[in-house]
Amino acid sequence: MALALLLSTAAYAQTKVATYAAGKPGTDQYEELSFWVKAGKRGDVYYVRGKERSEQQANYLPKTGMTNGSSFAIRTGDDRLFSIIPSGTALKVASSANDAPKTFVWKYEGPVNGVGTFCRECAASPKEAMQLLRAYYLK
Repeated sequence: MALALLLSTAAYAQTKVATYAAGKPGTDQYEELSFWVKAGKRGDVYYVRGKERSEQQANYLPKTGMTNGSSFAIRTGDDRLFSIIPSGTALKVASSANDAPKTFVWKYEGPVNGVGTFCRECAASPKEAMQLLRAYYLK
């Protein structure tokens, strides 16, 4: 029993998510990207958009980014292609080569002033979120 608890805790501890957002929540302009790491490997990517927060799973495309390994791309379920370019602790996200990229910043997930739920899987800081992205998505 103790071994089972230890193993399940270790597996759970290996699940992390780095979440970035642009725009104001509750508006049509809101966008969010979540990059999951599970069991020490790159996991799922999710794109959330708009006031209704419609969520789509996205496909990771390592070869679509810049050739120097400093970016990658994702393709959403509705066939939108995004180039993801880390910039400091933020992300520059472009939907085409001609569009100016939007800046997505780390999204804190947890209690505010003691209200809310703690997120165990969530990166605890912008630095940790970027470390996850660089380690598992920029390979």
